[in-house]
Amino acid sequence: MRFETLGSEVLMFVGDDHESVATAFFDGDDALLVDSLGSAEDANWMRSVLCADLGKTVRVVAATHYMSDHLAGMTLFPDALTLAHRHHRHTFLSQNRCADEFYREPKLVFDSAMTLRWGRHELRFVHNPGKTMDHVSVDVPTADLVCAGDNIVGNIVYLSKADPALIRAAIGRIHQFGRRTVVGGHMGRFPAVVLDNAIHYLDRLRDCVIRIRSETAGLEIERRIAAIAIETCLAPQVEPTSFERDWHQRNLEVIVAQSVFALDTAMAASERRA
Repeated sequence: MRFETLGSEVLMFVGDDHESVATAFFDGDDALLVDSLGSAEDANWMRSVLCADLGKTVRVVAATHYMSDHLAGMTLFPDALTLAHRHHRHTFLSQNRCADEFYREPKLVFDSAMTLRWGRHELRFVHNPGKTMDHVSVDVPTADLVCAGDNIVGNIVYLSKADPALIRAAIGRIHQFGRRTVVGGHMGRFPAVVLDNAIHYLDRLRDCVIRIRSETAGLEIERRIAAIAIETCLAPQVEPTSFERDWHQRNLEVIVAQSVFALDTAMAASERRA
């Protein structure tokens, strides 16, 4: 577990569980959290740092998306206002493994966008569906950062049950904010180039899978997809972390199990025939 300062009145926490991230914004002794880590142990550690060590009171807990590995602290601050997109239940119920004990009904929901002034910072919550249908990007121009949630996973993406094209579009919208720092849902903070790297990874992975599906058939498709090396998909000069390697392998499993990019392959074949 670790935390670091991202700027004036901004603190980022990274837990041990899934390297899940939470970002705290301060208004005097009051704190607003964007996401709240992935395990009870991590969330209790964060509460100890914020409340016991720093003397802060958590007044708001907002979610970039309602998956359990980002909600562990929701129930630790019963007096805090909880904030999420209107489709939060769709995301929570779509998980492979729901941690029902972390679920807390948000007191405030919104549809497309809302802005919240918190101390010296202005937080712009923008609905940005990609990895999940309820995904929210939190643009903070006063801190020159944006909280991207799980629309990126470091320099890659995680496909899960999402439409890859939707993820790509979501990353593009994050890029349009023009912030120098991108806070991911996992791993921590990154320079803005991480967005280009994630799109590069997604595009190269798509190209690899389309080529394999076009050239082979049957079980050979599964074997070749499972053998796609992450280095084949990464942007130049990007060295994969162990966390990114792990989620790349999960992507390969998802691609086989859910026939991801099969439609893209069919469309590419149709274009060639035309």
